[in-house]
Amino acid sequence: MTLLFFQAVDTAHKLADTAKTASQALTPTQEIHFGDLLIKGGWVMLPIGILLVLALVIFFERYFTIRKASKDDSNLTVQVRASILSGNLESAKALCRNSNTPLGRMLQKGLLRIGRPIKDIEGAIENVGKLEVSKLEKNIGILGIVAGIAPMFGFLGTIIGVIKIFFDISTTDNFSISTISGGLYVKMITSAAGLFVGIIAYVGYHILNMMVDKVILKLETDAIEFIDLLEEPSK
Repeated sequence: MTLLFFQAVDTAHKLADTAKTASQALTPTQEIHFGDLLIKGGWVMLPIGILLVLALVIFFERYFTIRKASKDDSNLTVQVRASILSGNLESAKALCRNSNTPLGRMLQKGLLRIGRPIKDIEGAIENVGKLEVSKLEKNIGILGIVAGIAPMFGFLGTIIGVIKIFFDISTTDNFSISTISGGLYVKMITSAAGLFVGIIAYVGYHILNMMVDKVILKLETDAIEFIDLLEEPSK
């Protein structure tokens, strides 16, 4: 009796395993590829992709440019100070000219104005500083524009996806998942892509602005120290 019971249980397990194997064989496994999802997003993905490339190119180009401008120029300041105190203005001008940095160009302009009133020297340095800051901020505003436009393209894709859903339903008179899936793909993928690009551009925009602010603070500090140095003999 016990033997018959265990045989029946073993047979039941075998039948269950057979049914599971047959079910797996009949159900095809599908993998979702990233490239396929992008294609399902439709033509709206093209401008979003262009905005992504534009944002990345501008960010990295400005990042390395600003980083180069923010390098430590304490050695230049010390050398210029020593040259001025020794009365060797030509050496100080050569140091500033060879440095090829925003601070070097500012100090060089100030050195060229030595002999004039301090206000004139301050004005010349300030004008050069504004030009240097303007160079550093070049194209950063485009990142702000991308941060605003990319989500709008995503919203445009959402509208197109909804239109596609209603169009497919009206032409097929079928309200099944297979009918509306195409429009849902366009709607969700473009919205996600637009927000993704917008977030990247937004973060990059503020990172670069923070870096520029630090450079401005450093240039202003060094310019004040240079003016104080010029005023020392008259104190």
